[in-house]
Parts: sequence; C-alpha cells; structure tokens
Amino acid sequence: MPPLTPDVLLARLSAYGIPSETFSHPPVHTVADARRLRGAVPGAQTKNLFLRDAKKTYFLVTLAADADVKLKRLRTPLGARGALSFASPEALFKRLGVLPGSVTLLALANDPEHRVTVAIDTALLRADAIGCHPLTNTRTTVLSPDALRTFLALTGHVPVLLDLETPPADAPAEG
Repeated sequence: MPPLTPDVLLARLSAYGIPSETFSHPPVHTVADARRLRGAVPGAQTKNLFLRDAKKTYFLVTLAADADVKLKRLRTPLGARGALSFASPEALFKRLGVLPGSVTLLALANDPEHRVTVAIDTALLRADAIGCHPLTNTRTTVLSPDALRTFLALTGHVPVLLDLETPPADAPAEG
C-alpha cells in the first residue's frame, strides 16, 4: 500500500475532527531551517530522529527543537537493544513513507502495523501547540497536545514519554 499523501493525511485529520492549522513555507530540512519560520508558524518546533538499534528495531523520537540529547541516553527509556544509530533513508521511507527532512509524528499514519516505536519528549506535551510536518517539509501542521494524543490513539501508537529535563540516575554530578 503506498504511503498517504499530505493532502490525504490532512483530510483524515479533518474527518476525524482533529483540530489543526497548516502553514505552507519553503522546504526546511533541518531545525536551523525551521528556526527561520518561528515568527510565522506558531507552536513548539520539533526535532525528529528516526533511529534503529542493533536488532533493527526502529524508533521515532520527537523532541523540542532545542533539546540536546545523546543517543546513548535514549537506549534505556526506549528499551533499545544495543547501540542506537540513525536509520537509513530507505528504512525511513519503507516504514514511515517519508523522506529525510520530512520526518514527523504524523508519518505514523503510514505505520498501521506498528513497526515503529514512538517516543515524545514530555516538554513538548506541555506546549500550547506543536508543529509537525504533514508528510512534507514544505508545510507545518500545528496541533494542540490533546489533538496530537488523539491522532496517536487513532493510529494505535502509544508513545514512550521521555523526560529529558531530568538527568538519568547514573549521570555524573555536575559541578
């Protein structure tokens, strides 16, 4: 089955009664590109990492755009087996139907078999709104945290919640 198109995804959000607002803009490939849009697009900006572990288990990790996290620190909360690394563009397209630069929580609509584990930084869920690409990096769809939770429930994905503001118990003391 081919992946959803951005327009089909947005139509589904509307059909399910999930409130959102979509903004068109020039292509953005990185968090730095997206920062230029902060004034024009409301909501928290995101950083999306498509990762795999040594057993080829795949993870979509969504963080606040300014979050600084080491992959090693994500292993335990994700339940990863072995080291985490970035997955290939081919694996990204096969599992989520998007290309690099368009990685997004909304791509979980293309994962009906739940082959990807999703994890979200709890800081994002405290924002008034969250910006997500609707399967393309030329648009940003803004949803409330409740709307995002509704979307995830409809896709059958239960996110692992990451608290990146609290250092892990085994982290060295600062000072």
